[in-house]
Amino acid sequence: MTPKSISEARAALLDISGVLYEGDTALSGAADALARLRQAGFPFRLITNTSRSPKRAILDKLTRLGFEVHADEVVTTASVACAAMKADGAKPYLLVHPDLLEDLPDEAAEPDAVLLGDAAQHFTYERLNAAFRILLEGGKFYALGKNRYFKGTSGLELDAGPFVAALEYASGAEARLIGKPSPDYFREAAKDIDADPATTLMVGDDVEADVLGAIEAGFMAALVKEGKFRHGDDETAKKGGAYVAASLEEIVEALLG
Repeated sequence: MTPKSISEARAALLDISGVLYEGDTALSGAADALARLRQAGFPFRLITNTSRSPKRAILDKLTRLGFEVHADEVVTTASVACAAMKADGAKPYLLVHPDLLEDLPDEAAEPDAVLLGDAAQHFTYERLNAAFRILLEGGKFYALGKNRYFKGTSGLELDAGPFVAALEYASGAEARLIGKPSPDYFREAAKDIDADPATTLMVGDDVEADVLGAIEAGFMAALVKEGKFRHGDDETAKKGGAYVAASLEEIVEALLG
């Protein structure tokens, strides 16, 4: 499939980890590239499946790394999940990282649903088994992401996806995906800037969740050769109809000229 020309894009959704920074280091040229988009008045939103950190901490980290970012420019899975659970009247068991709790409702005393995020070392057998029992009794299942892995400070690390798959397999329940590659998540972020998906470019380092997921949802997409990028991802992205670039800096140059 031949990708659309990147010059056709009129708005952008930018993944955070792997596009703006890796671990605790800003990627070369990323802060300047984001500043160029802002100065040009090019609409954008920053989106992330990261569920180890609350929105406050994400904003603090971006600022510390030299990015100018406003709170309303970041769309997190936690905020979307809160709205979804409220609409469903769900009483959740929170299988998430403790740092994320400030962005979520209180855990229910008698839960009838499970919200799962990247709990890292807090994915204990006891907590997974408690979630399994709720799902086995017919509880709703919400997942903040299904990514298989990401690039952390010490290398590639397991993300939430393997744990979602394990609970789905054991309980027979199917998770409602809140984050990427959920079409609803991409569309919610685009709606926030009144952007048409057909002319909105999703930029990410995950060929499956970011790139192919966005294309499936009707967006344009671009893969950066940074973050979790691995050999062969570029060919997969191109076959799916995506643009491939070395960095966000290269993409912004193509967008703005």
